[in-house]
Amino acid sequence: MSEQQPNPYASDPAGQGGQPGTPGQDDYKWGPGEASYGYPQPYPAAPAYQPTIGGAGMPSPAGYSAAPAGGAGFALGDITVAGDQIITPSGTMPLRGAMWNATDFSRTEEKIPPHAIVLAIVFFLFCLLGLLFLLMKEKTTTGYIQVTVTSGGRHHSTMIPAVDANTFHWVMSQLGHARALSM
Repeated sequence: MSEQQPNPYASDPAGQGGQPGTPGQDDYKWGPGEASYGYPQPYPAAPAYQPTIGGAGMPSPAGYSAAPAGGAGFALGDITVAGDQIITPSGTMPLRGAMWNATDFSRTEEKIPPHAIVLAIVFFLFCLLGLLFLLMKEKTTTGYIQVTVTSGGRHHSTMIPAVDANTFHWVMSQLGHARALSM
């Protein structure tokens, strides 16, 4: 047992010709050196946004805008359609084959404004025509319209505030345009 066994992984099997304590170039190194299959890999960087020309899939030149000159680029909330891509905060999606939906969560209320009630009381005392002020109505629209898009295995939804009763009709016309571009 006093005999030492030679290191089978050393570059000099006879144990001669090298400085003791200094490893050679071909010495065996224990443990994983470089990351390889089976070991954790660093996450690759996310690809940068590359605008494309029309539907060709070719990167656009430096001075070229992503939206075609025909005015096909538009936005609905934080969803932007530019060229052949849909750009959202959660990433880009292909325009072709996208599914668009809208849900109306707004409501329009009609009520008599407070100044009409005051005018009706004041003019009722002077003449009976003051009751005509009660015919004044004020319409207020509150709520939002939810727009969702699904494409390329991704899903994104946004809320568009309803400012008047025609907001939903405007959103639906924009969605009709987006659906036509998605075909």
